[in-house]
Amino acid sequence: MIQALRDRLAGPRTGTAPFAPFEWTIAGRYLRTRRKEGFVSAIALFSFLGIMLGVATLIIVLSVMSGFRKELLSKIVGINGHIFVAPIDKPLTDFADLTDRLSKVAGVTLALPLVEGQAFASSPYGGSGVLVRGVRAEDLRRIPAVAGNIRGGSLDTFDAGAGVAIGRRLAESLGLQAGDTITLATPKGATTPFGTAPRIKSYAVAAVFEIGMSEFDASFVYMPLAEAQGFFNRDGDVSVIEIFIDDADAVGEARGALELAAERPVVLTDWRQRNRTFFSALEVERNVMFIILTLIVLVAALNIVSSLIMLVKDKASDIAILRTMGATRGTIMRVFLITGASIGFVGTLVGCLLGIVFAANITLIQRTLLPGVWDPTVRFLSEIPSEINPGEVAAVVLMSLVLSLLATLYPSWRAARLDPVQALRYG
Repeated sequence: MIQALRDRLAGPRTGTAPFAPFEWTIAGRYLRTRRKEGFVSAIALFSFLGIMLGVATLIIVLSVMSGFRKELLSKIVGINGHIFVAPIDKPLTDFADLTDRLSKVAGVTLALPLVEGQAFASSPYGGSGVLVRGVRAEDLRRIPAVAGNIRGGSLDTFDAGAGVAIGRRLAESLGLQAGDTITLATPKGATTPFGTAPRIKSYAVAAVFEIGMSEFDASFVYMPLAEAQGFFNRDGDVSVIEIFIDDADAVGEARGALELAAERPVVLTDWRQRNRTFFSALEVERNVMFIILTLIVLVAALNIVSSLIMLVKDKASDIAILRTMGATRGTIMRVFLITGASIGFVGTLVGCLLGIVFAANITLIQRTLLPGVWDPTVRFLSEIPSEINPGEVAAVVLMSLVLSLLATLYPSWRAARLDPVQALRYG
């Protein structure tokens, strides 16, 4: 009888079409919980939860880190420019003509002549070191990070040199608001027979701005260009010309055209050189977090392997009966492939939706559940940023699906290789 059964199984058979409806039906029944199979189903549930949480966590973390990079880039580069033009052999006394030539280069949105210097700001309520930036009024209005974030006063009186614009955190630390007076002191004052005397001068606070990055809001003071030249003893020249371009990542292509347009010896540096260590650290951290969090999905995929192996062992007699009824090895393999892949597919889908919803509303969640926990003086930004990158989401989903599919191959192959005769004899 056993030999006849072997001959029947070894004989020619036509089989059914791959992934036929009855294969999905059997796989669905294997996914349902029964009392005697509760342990196997519990492992499958943990596998589903692991993949769901792993995918969701990956999407959330990558979205937050992409948001961090975008926000920091927009704050640091948006306020400081993309390319910096400095003199070599002589001061930039011709900054007006040079700025006009540079602003005509394709891709340049703003050329900003600038005087920079350190100073000490004080009021009756305190004092703090600041970075004074002398700019032309029309140029300041073209910097969205400042002109678009005025929290008090206005830039109308900035034209006449009657006031300065300061950051909100600096205003809070000094107890100032628009209309009050701030005193600035610098060691680079007037030259006397006894040396250089410090210069101390008071200015009206014309405007209070909030860039959104605590380091800038606590230290930046904008002053009219002509006033800054006199304050820092500049002889009609500027410290540097900052160039803003359309695409911050295209600074390499713009450098050549700017050097030709300068028509004089200059040194060009860009934001990547000035912030190389900072943004490189962000990129390394992002890649490491991706690798670490991928291990969550990998562990969940290994749980699929263990749950399917146990399911194959538990269903050995069912497999034998199916084989004797005419099911091919391919049919058995596809049944268990569908069973395991379903766990990974559904877990990936639910995790993807959960991650996208959480990442899209992370600021609202932070404000609702964790008010006051995000300290901008420590973390530079006032809110948790998030930017969902469709390419990154697709990569996470694809990675999870591939791992889930690979996890089902060995248990499915083992089920297909099961000897039905032995299974019926010892089952």
